[in-house]
Amino acid sequence: MLRERQKVAPCGKHGGVSSSSSSPHALTPLEIAAIVAVLVIWGVNNAAAKVATEVLPPLMTGALRFAIAAACLVWFVRPPFPNWKSLLIIAVVGGPIHYGLIYLAFWLANDVSPVTVSTQLWIPLTSLFAFLLLGEKISRMATIGLVIAFLGVAWMTLDPHALQDWKAILVGALGASAWALTTVIARRTTSIPPLKMQGLLALMAFPALTLGSALFESGQWEAARAATPLVWGTLLWAGLISSVFATSLVFWLVQRREAGRVTPYLLGSPLVSILIGWLFMGDVLTPQILTGVAIALLGVVTVALGERGLRAGAPAKV
Repeated sequence: MLRERQKVAPCGKHGGVSSSSSSPHALTPLEIAAIVAVLVIWGVNNAAAKVATEVLPPLMTGALRFAIAAACLVWFVRPPFPNWKSLLIIAVVGGPIHYGLIYLAFWLANDVSPVTVSTQLWIPLTSLFAFLLLGEKISRMATIGLVIAFLGVAWMTLDPHALQDWKAILVGALGASAWALTTVIARRTTSIPPLKMQGLLALMAFPALTLGSALFESGQWEAARAATPLVWGTLLWAGLISSVFATSLVFWLVQRREAGRVTPYLLGSPLVSILIGWLFMGDVLTPQILTGVAIALLGVVTVALGERGLRAGAPAKV
């Protein structure tokens, strides 16, 4: 197990902040409201990513999202920059690589639900990478959860309808792997305030994804002209509401409570995405897909509850 110390993982995935205001008592109505708000914001953000990439190229979508976020968060990025080499790796892998893959996955996908579930694999992958790269012990419960999660994703993907999205599911899992690696590095890096870390990610992701879009994508101007107010609204939602507001809410929560008390509730955000996809975006949810989703999320929750080291993080979001 990791030593208990204050840690803040990148991009809104916060460390186990122990605060004098932490309390073993029941969550207050205000804290419950904040948890529900973050859960809904992150759940909507997955659907928003699909809406945006239906019109805009994926790397362009990420670049625009982080242009907005960088404009809001640049003021939080100021010296010192301890362990700058580790911070650079975190900013590159957790910024343009992670989000480039995530937006590419939603661009490839027909449905929101399978990709959303595959991105949650960052939680069991973090446990696995910490074991493989850092030699950390992995609990029996976390090991069981890891196997369950991957079996669930495999069973979901083998559904004839979901199988059409196998490329998107694979790319989403690769994006989850990038975030898992980021989280492992962040857990061994000097604590960084979350909005400062979010700002670093945005300042790295914006130019990198802009360059990637210029080199590998075409038709950006035509896509921008074709974008509806809803598409631009999804970018504002991702850049402002998810990257800034939800991050601030989670940090406020883990200042008041242990992260392990708060973050398991936030693992429900994929359910919001799945519901939106089914109700409004034409997602097909067969019995096999639903069973696979349930098994995968059960495995993710099992890992999160069984591996204290993962309690230094909050669920991945786009």
